[in-house]
Amino acid sequence: MNKAALIEQIKTKRSVLCVGLDTDLEKIPPHLLLEEDPVFSFNKAIIDATAAYAVAYKPNIAFYESMGVKGWQSLEKTIQYLDDRYPEIFTIADAKRGDIGNTSKMYAKAFFENMNFDSVTVAPYMGEDSVTPFLEFPNKWVIVLGLTSNRGAFDFQFIENAEGEALFESVVKKAQDWGSSEQLMFVLGATKTEHLARLRAAAPDHFFLVPGVGAQGGSLEEVLKQATNKEIGVLVNSTRGIIYQSDQEDFAIAAAQAASELQQEMARLLF
Repeated sequence: MNKAALIEQIKTKRSVLCVGLDTDLEKIPPHLLLEEDPVFSFNKAIIDATAAYAVAYKPNIAFYESMGVKGWQSLEKTIQYLDDRYPEIFTIADAKRGDIGNTSKMYAKAFFENMNFDSVTVAPYMGEDSVTPFLEFPNKWVIVLGLTSNRGAFDFQFIENAEGEALFESVVKKAQDWGSSEQLMFVLGATKTEHLARLRAAAPDHFFLVPGVGAQGGSLEEVLKQATNKEIGVLVNSTRGIIYQSDQEDFAIAAAQAASELQQEMARLLF
């Protein structure tokens, strides 16, 4: 998916909502455990219930890897379903990969060619040659970890260089040498909103993927105030606040209601 198509979908739906599909067998409604593929059954119902409000879906790959072969099969079916039924919706493999060049290329082939994700999250710690293999695929996106929303972000990401520039700022600035705003985004946590304006100034044209709104405590209003650009330029992820609103048979209805409310708030703040 190219940038123009993503922006058009955002304008059409008046939404920047990304729904996280971190599907956990211990949290999904018990009646689904009787299904042949409980994870796919849950994902399919959530997708159908929320697709009118979402512009992106983001499976966290760890939740599928942890289930072995069955998990990978559920993930493949989920992405195939999105491709078949909702091809206009942006898909994100939240894998946080990043390794030496030839290994990164294999990771890229796995998610872009074999599974046909539109994008993958990448850890930039090993530098340019660990990221650029992901950028070799047309109409695919690399989403580089910039400033994360977890507590441990303070262990390394705020270390300053001699000029007083934090490591996360250095990463965002340097990564722009590797890829254009047509193929590279940054992950910026919603719980660090006081830094979003600095990062938007450092990367004025790139999309930001912003997790942490909702259950993690991030403020949607502050995120949209600090992180948007002239093209809107943000995707805001919500996971637990949508997919686990109910553990009963009405779980999809509850997810749709939560997604609708979030989309309406986005529309009010952005359009």
